[in-house]
Formats: sequence, C-alpha cells, structure tokens
Amino acid sequence: MTGGAMDGGSGKPAVSRAATRVVAELERMIVTGELLPGQPIRQELMAERLGVSRLPVREGLRQLTSEGLVQHEHNVGYTVARLNQSEFDQIYLMRAALEREVLAVLPRLDDAALDEISELRDLVAEAAEAADILEMRLRNQTFHFAVFERSPLLLVVAELRRLWNLAMPYHAAYLYDADVRRKVCAEHDDMVEALVAGDNNRLIELMNLHRKGGETSTGVMLSAASPTSTGERPEP
Repeated sequence: MTGGAMDGGSGKPAVSRAATRVVAELERMIVTGELLPGQPIRQELMAERLGVSRLPVREGLRQLTSEGLVQHEHNVGYTVARLNQSEFDQIYLMRAALEREVLAVLPRLDDAALDEISELRDLVAEAAEAADILEMRLRNQTFHFAVFERSPLLLVVAELRRLWNLAMPYHAAYLYDADVRRKVCAEHDDMVEALVAGDNNRLIELMNLHRKGGETSTGVMLSAASPTSTGERPEP
C-alpha cells in the first residue's frame, strides 16, 4: 500500500489531518498577532507546541505560503509575511471589488439570519466598550462574514477571507482610539438597518465607507513604519 498512514476510518491521510490543524492554529496565531509580521516560524518549536511531527508543520507552512500569510526563503526558513504599502493597497483594491460583488447579489435575509447578525453586531460593541481590541477584531470579522457568507458567491467569499486574514495583523493599532471604536460600531448599526430593509445598494455604500476608514488609518501607520516608500519589501 502506498501513501501516508490512514487516520481511523476516515480514509484521509493522518498527516493531512494534522496539517489542517497546523494551518488553522498558525492562521489564528498570525491573525491575532501572537506571531508578528516578519517573525520567524521555527518548525521544530511549532511541532513541539502543537504535538505533531515536523512533516505536517512543513505541509501547513507550504499551504500558508501559497496563501500569502507566510514567506519562505531558501536557506533561511519560514517567516510571517510582512506587507509593504503597495501590497496593503492592493489588498484593499481587491476587497473593494469583491465585496461589492458579494453584497450586490445578497438575498433578502430572513428573521433568523438578521437576529444572528444583530447579535454578532452587539458582541462587537461589547468588546469595543470594554476596549478589548483583540476580541473586537475577531468579532468584527465574524460579523462581516456572517453577512458575506449569505451570498451565493462562495468562492469569492473564500478569497475575501484570505484577503482579510492578510491585513488583520495591521488593524489593531487604530482601534485603540475610543472614538474610532464608536464609529465602527455606529457603522455596523447602519449596515444592519440596510440588511433589514433589503437595500443592497445602501449596504454597498456603507461598506465602502467602513472599509475606507480602516484602509486610511492603517495605511498611514504602515507607511510611517516602513523604511522605504518605493514598494521594496523591508528586511524581516
């Protein structure tokens, strides 16, 4: 019999199941800022931490490299991807285009869906009021994807999630401003009203304004922190 060891009765190679867990955990660590842009990822240490062999860690790192969250340099190893200003701008350019298409074809939501989205909106507001920046960021993404994933364009939504994950490590700083947190929550209130009304055009307008705030604030900080304005990638 060829191939890797099989896991239980699932018929799926054990290494692939372990790699899936590695990908999920590394993605979480990058998105939350536990692993910072430019930080090396040591395969041996990560394998020990996650209780797996180096093989699924390597497989997971390769997948995250293909998605852009991780970078690999020959004879150096893997590091968390670090965006420069040009890359950040391109992420927001793609988000603007894709989010418009996703929201344009959003079906009229039923009461159960609206209640769920409203509850998620309230959870963002609770974290904002408590100044729990990490929890606010995570809940904010959950709120928006509870809307996006109601769209029939599921492949587009999957690409949107990748783009959001790429930019997530850079969003924390601007949310430390209490006025910004209140503005974000007020914009969420307006979005829920548009969803209740089934007004997709209004929802797109609101999302454009909402996105612009994060893009402008984070982009300014990213530009100020960058050692170059030429688009060249800084050294890790």
